[in-house]
Amino acid sequence: MAAPVVEGDTRSAPMLLVADPDAGLIQQLAAALEPEGIDVTGVMDGAQALLQAGALQPDAVLISSSLPVVGPVDFVRAVRLARAVPVLLGIDFGSDTEQALQALAAGATACVARPYRVHELLPLVQAAFRRQGDHRIVLTIGDVELDVTAYQVKVAGHIVHLPLREFELLHYLMRNADRTVTREQIMRHVWHSADAMSTNTIAVHVKRLRARLGDDDDKMIQTVRGVGYRLVSS
Repeated sequence: MAAPVVEGDTRSAPMLLVADPDAGLIQQLAAALEPEGIDVTGVMDGAQALLQAGALQPDAVLISSSLPVVGPVDFVRAVRLARAVPVLLGIDFGSDTEQALQALAAGATACVARPYRVHELLPLVQAAFRRQGDHRIVLTIGDVELDVTAYQVKVAGHIVHLPLREFELLHYLMRNADRTVTREQIMRHVWHSADAMSTNTIAVHVKRLRARLGDDDDKMIQTVRGVGYRLVSS
């Protein structure tokens, strides 16, 4: 099999600009979204957010409703004068709903609860990337091609329909090609849970995925006994 290939624009992954006064929260988001194929760049006030939105041309922006220096409403208005980048607004519990309405009226794409829950935030970010329409990520290993943006998998040029969980499992394995990933890592990044899960649940999904990919001899997705799995690229 050939080495993994990523096709698209000059960036290897879509970029999310996060503007939030909480540096720890930015770091947590970066750690959570990187395995999903998303690069996170963080700034801590609205003025820096405006500068970086122009300099970096991110694929989407996530801003806090408590953004200092330049507030979220003024940020959205200013950004909209330059380009149509999707802007997600993080709303704290009990915060001013009028501000959220003003931001939406100014052109914000959607609102999401803050502190952020990755399983709630990720679909909104991915939808924002798709709406942006200028970035396409395709991972290719051998005969297997996974289009992250279109949620589509092809094997030897033929579309293979995967349930969402198997698609996410394949995506995670392909992004970590030639590296062993533990069952705990799979639970965290595919099932988005740190809770204990039957190892048989993961094994069943791997077995089904192998069958759909035609990996009858388990040469592509290998079991690392007592640890987890490894998808090999050659």
